[in-house]
Amino acid sequence: MGSRGKKKTTFEKLARESRLRERRLDKQARKEARRQASESEAAQPERISEDEAVEPVVVPAAQER
Repeated sequence: MGSRGKKKTTFEKLARESRLRERRLDKQARKEARRQASESEAAQPERISEDEAVEPVVVPAAQER
C-alpha cells in the first residue's frame, strides 16, 4: 500500500515551475509591448518629409460646349 502522507514536491520541480511562470510572464509582456507599439503606430499619422512631398495636381475644369 502507498503512503497516506502528504506528497512532497522537490525543490528542483518548484524551481522548474518558477522558471516556467517567469518565461510565460516575459512572453506575455513582449506580446503586450508589440500590440501597444502597433496600436500607437497605427494611431499616429505618417509624416512626409519635404523630399517626399508631391506637388498637387491641378485638373482644369471641363469646358462647356
